[in-house]
Parts: sequence; C-alpha cells; structure tokens
Amino acid sequence: MTEQTIEVTPAEAQEIEALGHYVTAELCGEALEITPSGAWRQSSMRLLKAGEMDDFLRSVLSPDSYEAYLDLDPTNDELGAFLDAGGSASGESVGKSSGPSRSQGRTRKR
Repeated sequence: MTEQTIEVTPAEAQEIEALGHYVTAELCGEALEITPSGAWRQSSMRLLKAGEMDDFLRSVLSPDSYEAYLDLDPTNDELGAFLDAGGSASGESVGKSSGPSRSQGRTRKR
C-alpha cells in the first residue's frame, strides 16, 4: 500500500493551524480526530448539505483520521453515530434542530 499525502492550500493550512484542536470519537472501533462542529467552516457545511461526504470529512477530520476513514469505508449508520459522538465529545449537538416550541397558551377562535 502506498502512502498518500493530502495537498492543502496555504489558506487551508493556516486554518488548520489556527484551529489546532480536535476532539476524538470512535468510528468502527477506531479513534479518529474531528474538528468540533462549532468550528466547521460554512464551506464544509455546504459540502455536507450537498451530500459530498468524502470532501466534507476531508475538511473536518485530521489528515491521518481522513485516511483512516477512507480505509474503514463505514456505513451511513456508522458514520452518523461517529458524527453524533464527535458532537457529544465537543459538547455540541450535530443533529437536527428540534424546531420552535409550541406555546402553552391557546389562541382564542373568533
């Protein structure tokens, strides 16, 4: 197996250095490093919303963890559990918003 290197632009390298921190979560029994969800860039969120999972994960995982993710080839359920665990490790929720709460009072009909 040949070792692959991930090329990053100088701006991306500066962002990685500035963030400088990851939380650890398990994917398929292996500990991977992921940027806390509150620090995800909007460009990363666009990739996630577009379903570009490999590119999204390249942007939020450490380089070694990204290579491990590719080797593990997880299922959607395993990946979802990993992202939830990463959110829990950072103290932030990654899931969907519960939406606005319903008012306790009733509106009177006219």
